Parts: sequence; C-alpha cells; structure tokens
Amino acid sequence: MPSEIEHKYLVLKEAWKPSTSGVLYRQGYLSSTKERVVRVRIAADRAYLTVKGPATGVTRLEFEYPIPIDDAATMLDRLCERPLIEKTRYREEFEGHRWEVDEFHGDNSGLVIADIELANARSNSLCHPGQQRKSQTIRAISTPI
Repeated sequence: MPSEIEHKYLVLKEAWKPSTSGVLYRQGYLSSTKERVVRVRIAADRAYLTVKGPATGVTRLEFEYPIPIDDAATMLDRLCERPLIEKTRYREEFEGHRWEVDEFHGDNSGLVIADIELANARSNSLCHPGQQRKSQTIRAISTPI
C-alpha cells in the first residue's frame, strides 16, 4: 500500500534563500477532515488528485493520480474549499535527502515550510538540518511542526 512518511519544519524566512528554481503550485481541497484529505493540485503544466488517510504516528496512506489540467482548473475554481493555496516549491538536496521547501503566497504569504519524506518510520538517517553547519540553504530550518 502506498504510504507517506513525512517530517515538516518551519523555516526562518529571513535566513533561507533558494538554491534552485522553484515551481508554482496552486492547490485546493475537496475534503479536509481528520479522517481524510482529498486535494487537487496544479504544479507547472501537470495536475494531480491526491487522497490521504489519517496519520498513524508519522505514517499515513496516500494515493496520487494524474488528472487532466483543465479538469483540475475547473475543480479549483468551482469545487474546492476556500481559500486556495498558492506556493512556490523548491527542491533542495541535503545529506543525501531531498527536501521540499514551500514558500507560500496569497493568504499565507510569508510562511515557509520544509518537509522531508523518509523511506520508513524507523529511519534514523534523518539529520536535523537546523543543526548542521554546512548547508546555507537548509540551515534556516528551525522548528519541527
């Protein structure tokens, strides 16, 4: 079964500068309850429908399907809960892991969050980048959320 094991961190916006070019995301939720989340997302020229189950510890079920971009745009404009989320996502490599750093726009402007997906819930290879000296990019990560 597909699952997601993810850790999220708040980023000190004033200390972080992207080292890669970002991709603009526009997303909304058809359902956002504790039991499940159904998300519609447009990322550049691709669109996805994602269904996530409730979290059990740091793991939860996740199913993601590509959908036509015109269908996604219609769902975002006519069906999704408000407000929609707009952000630029940057992918950063650090200590052998790929971090996704989201810089939010619109109603959430000023918020920057980084997340890392791990291979398994017991992975001890995660090194909190806020404690590292080497990485200018990821050093700005401050607080787990």
